[in-house]
Amino acid sequence: MNEIIPEMGLEGTWIGRCYIPKKMAYRNVEGPHVIWVHQKKVFDLSYYFKSTSELINTPNYKIYLKEGDPNIKEVCSLPELLENSIHYQKDTSKPFLLAPNDTQAVKACGVTFIQSLLERVIEEKAKGEPQLALQIRDEITSTIGEGLSNVKPGSPHAMKLKEELKKRGIWSQYLEVGIGPDAEVFTKGQPFSSVGFGSEVGVHSESGWNNPEPEVVLVVSNSGQILGATLGNDVNLRDFEGRSALLLGEAKDQNGSCAIGPLFRMFDDSFTLNDVKSSRVALSIEGSDGFRLEDSSDMGEISRSPEDLVAQVLSEHHQYPDGFVLFCGTMFAPTLDRDKKGMGFTHKPNDKVTIAAPKLGKLINWVNYSDKIPQWTFGINAFVNYTLERSKN
Repeated sequence: MNEIIPEMGLEGTWIGRCYIPKKMAYRNVEGPHVIWVHQKKVFDLSYYFKSTSELINTPNYKIYLKEGDPNIKEVCSLPELLENSIHYQKDTSKPFLLAPNDTQAVKACGVTFIQSLLERVIEEKAKGEPQLALQIRDEITSTIGEGLSNVKPGSPHAMKLKEELKKRGIWSQYLEVGIGPDAEVFTKGQPFSSVGFGSEVGVHSESGWNNPEPEVVLVVSNSGQILGATLGNDVNLRDFEGRSALLLGEAKDQNGSCAIGPLFRMFDDSFTLNDVKSSRVALSIEGSDGFRLEDSSDMGEISRSPEDLVAQVLSEHHQYPDGFVLFCGTMFAPTLDRDKKGMGFTHKPNDKVTIAAPKLGKLINWVNYSDKIPQWTFGINAFVNYTLERSKN
């Protein structure tokens, strides 16, 4: 557990949420509390903030992060919180981590890396059939892969390439958002639906071709300012989306299909947007069948800058009063055969998925079917009732 949060929170500004039971809760109302992790300790910020959205959209929020403030109660140690957040050993009478986002919109950008762009094209051409992907992968990669490596989306070069690919009959809707002027932006999940560190993530039981998508997730205010970052798993059903792009909602938004955490690392002297841009994100998958996959990607290879992605989400055309978290996209689309040759990778129940970056820590989750994991029950109405109950005391 020592590496889940770099330096155990000794350096950096770490914000998140955890469930706190009644006996320890602010005003004795159990539920999700905003926390600050500092010096290996977990502090409850409920006196000042109802949500991480409220904190992030408070310009001077850092003045409230003071150890020794009588209004900030120490909840537990960070190691205790992390240990009790693992789903199979969780004791609900003690605090455990939740996803750090709450009322913010959960947005995501797709095909922002050339490798994942090619895999989306392959999915489309294979119509969601993994056994066809191997042959198509060789064809697509040899035909257009090299030509995309230095293309800036929306540039005159990209538009010229687009016309050439159209003439050759291999244009795709994924190439449109991959090298065209407009990024793919979609809603990954609903407020409060994300799961956090240690939880199970869900895949649809009818999906036979799916994968994790390890990504850097930006923390963005309602004015469009990038204030921090964390890690995320944009769990994806490749067969669903491959059959039709109109199935994107089903492919991306199932119970437990969005994992975010472990905490928000907010920008300060020790962590800046430049650190985000130079992040290396590592992925490991460990199956109970002995399967193991390891890979890593470099944010420096992203085709659109974080600032550009944020500008395409929030503008005069679309506002987010609670702010938003934004998945930046991934270059991962595992192709290693897990069972039969040519069938590629797909998840199995009990897979352990670890997503890590040196300055953001580790997000660890276990895979199960979306109808077998705990149902999502705490939504906006529950949050409103929860905050009203706390205001009565």
